[in-house]
Amino acid sequence: MKIFQNFKQKSPQQRFLFVLGLVFLGLYVFLGVTLFVWKSMPVEIPYTRRVILGVILIVYAAIRFVRLQQSQE
Repeated sequence: MKIFQNFKQKSPQQRFLFVLGLVFLGLYVFLGVTLFVWKSMPVEIPYTRRVILGVILIVYAAIRFVRLQQSQE
């Protein structure tokens, strides 16, 4: 795969930043999905606002994923 081939050619700093980007990508998706499914949150936020915040987090994660892929090329 092209991504893994490029990954082997990078410096340790670039590899660390790539892995860190993947971790935060997963974190944003996890937080967005958690806002959808967690019914009794410790902080009272109306469900519609939780959905809006969850969608914003998932869209932001998608934008970061596209930027992460573009930096690989």
